[in-house]
Amino acid sequence: MTETARALLETLFATAVDTALPARCLPPHLPPPPTGRTVVIGAGKGAAAMARVVEKNWSGPIEGLVVTRRGHGVPCETIEVIEAAHPVPDDTGEAAARRIREAVTNLTPDDLVLFLVSGGGSALLSLPAPGLSLDDKRAVTTALLRSGAAIGEINCVRKHLSAIKGGRLAVAAHPAQFVSLIISDVPGDDPAVIASGPGVADPSSFAEARAVLEKYVVEPPASVRAHLYAAAAESPKPGDPRLANARAILCAAPSECLERAAALARNHEVEAVLLGDALEGEARELAQTHAALARDALAGGDLPAVLISGGEATVTITGQGRGGPNAEYALALALALEGTAGIYAIACDTDGIDGSEDNAGALIGPDTLARARTASLDPAAHLADNDAYRFFEALGDLVVTGPTRTNVNDFRAILIAPHENWGD
Repeated sequence: MTETARALLETLFATAVDTALPARCLPPHLPPPPTGRTVVIGAGKGAAAMARVVEKNWSGPIEGLVVTRRGHGVPCETIEVIEAAHPVPDDTGEAAARRIREAVTNLTPDDLVLFLVSGGGSALLSLPAPGLSLDDKRAVTTALLRSGAAIGEINCVRKHLSAIKGGRLAVAAHPAQFVSLIISDVPGDDPAVIASGPGVADPSSFAEARAVLEKYVVEPPASVRAHLYAAAAESPKPGDPRLANARAILCAAPSECLERAAALARNHEVEAVLLGDALEGEARELAQTHAALARDALAGGDLPAVLISGGEATVTITGQGRGGPNAEYALALALALEGTAGIYAIACDTDGIDGSEDNAGALIGPDTLARARTASLDPAAHLADNDAYRFFEALGDLVVTGPTRTNVNDFRAILIAPHENWGD
């Protein structure tokens, strides 16, 4: 891989992340202070950074607490920051969720709740419905994460096993003003899906949650099955009067991040083509499709171009290896391209964490497979074992950023350079 190609791809990714940083996207959307109390709560990988931004831009007293993933905290002056496990919830997250719900009870119409929402909030804000345990939720979450289910499907189930998701948190805060400030990490940017929608009405149902488990052949604990079939306490639906004072504001979305990256590419005289900001499906299948598109672009153009896409790829885990969907996509893309000259790519998660690993994603180039053979690596075997992390680690092609403290999902860019000396 040429240094110019690597530098451009990494800069495009950094630009996408920068667009969604709380310091950039949050201040324009802060509401005016209320006449009563301001209670700040939040959940997600960006929650602590968002809380810090609120503190720096708020006039008047504030109080509250947020929960974020371990390693994603930042120091705040007034707002308490709690770090908990992700993507499988733990006792710390459950305790934090309980305290967050308690923090918004007994408020008045003069009070304001600022709910800071970002990717990862659903796992971090885990308060089981009555009759369920955290172990029950862990078992279902783990099975769904391994099944290849889409995030919207996973969150539909989570909402119906929760005492706080699916609008229930906003109901607890009624009659206070409840404003969700959201950094979207889901295809379609639906506030009811992002972090499982604790602050907005939930159009999904118990029947849909049951259907998700059936679709992916997930056998839940007996208590979960009984809870889903009893369907005794449905989530608040659109039009519920208890949600009359609740509203959601989208502060950052994947589409904005991809557009800004595309604009940067064009400034470098590279044609930018947006493939979509809400692509879903198996990472390796998406890679096959994109490899075909890249080859077509290479055959049909004389100018350098970049194919940019976002969304959330998934992996059905059947192997014993390490790696997240972005590294798996990159490895599958390298195999599909078979060393085609002039094609380079990056695939990263904008939160800096690919799956549960310490990398954001990985880079590939025309020389990836050749260098792998020299290093005695079998790329097909690594892909079959869901072991893309170790493959790219051995090649030195992991992208490691550390926590970015935001999350607008996957970022993928495939650079097509028709002339062999481009970037030399």
